[in-house]
Amino acid sequence: MLDHFLKNVHSQFGEDGVLEAILRVLPSSDKWCVEFGAWDGRYLSNACHLIDSNGFSAVLIEADPKKFKQLTANFSKNRKVLPICKFVGWKNHTLDEILADTPIPLDFDFLSIDVDGNDYHIWEAVRRYVPKIVCIEFNPTIATGIDFVQPKDASSIQGASLSALVGLGKSKGYALVAVTRNNAIFVRDQYFLLFDIPDNSPDKLRVDCSWVTHIFWGMDGEPVILGNQVIPWHGIRIERMVRKTPGILRGFPPSMPWWKRKALGLWKRVFRLGA
Repeated sequence: MLDHFLKNVHSQFGEDGVLEAILRVLPSSDKWCVEFGAWDGRYLSNACHLIDSNGFSAVLIEADPKKFKQLTANFSKNRKVLPICKFVGWKNHTLDEILADTPIPLDFDFLSIDVDGNDYHIWEAVRRYVPKIVCIEFNPTIATGIDFVQPKDASSIQGASLSALVGLGKSKGYALVAVTRNNAIFVRDQYFLLFDIPDNSPDKLRVDCSWVTHIFWGMDGEPVILGNQVIPWHGIRIERMVRKTPGILRGFPPSMPWWKRKALGLWKRVFRLGA
């Protein structure tokens, strides 16, 4: 399994090592990569190690002007790097449209998608270009097996589940070969057998589920929270976000005395908790 090759140089969760291992297996390489949002081109980058240590040419796309200014400064002496300050979309300003003005091959080696939200929709809109390898961010708090895709909304920052991205990848001719904490890594179908992976289902390849929270309810109305206990990006304990039924109103409703059921109904109406 490729998780044996996890290594960080600039990446966040071992992607640098995994990508090097994948590129060693592929039968050919044009040494071109694309990354967006690229930030400053170095911070938590999945492409920077390929540029610095493997001689890759790159298109680095960042929409934020301040971050883009730092990106251009970081690669001002590297003529193989093409910085672009644009927002990548799915309806307008698609990756196909942006890359059309560059010399990058249609089947370039590596694409990294990390925009914290509409990653799924942006990849779905890529039709003309068929990179050999795609690394795309998923929401690591969503359990494996759940299909979730956020609305097509530039202001929404929810992301997509791993399972949803695997389904999209299959529809586009890609097979899953590795999963880090929050990135799914795919190769074109024609290369998949080269990796000798007997089972590439998300359940098998995803080994880090440390950010997943499972919430279920006792028949007495008490919430049970297992797994991750804190919203990762906010540092808020999840139990504080889940309204608990007051102790006096807990119990299995069919077995409650009439007065307790009535009190429970009143509490639900006051706090507008009814279904």
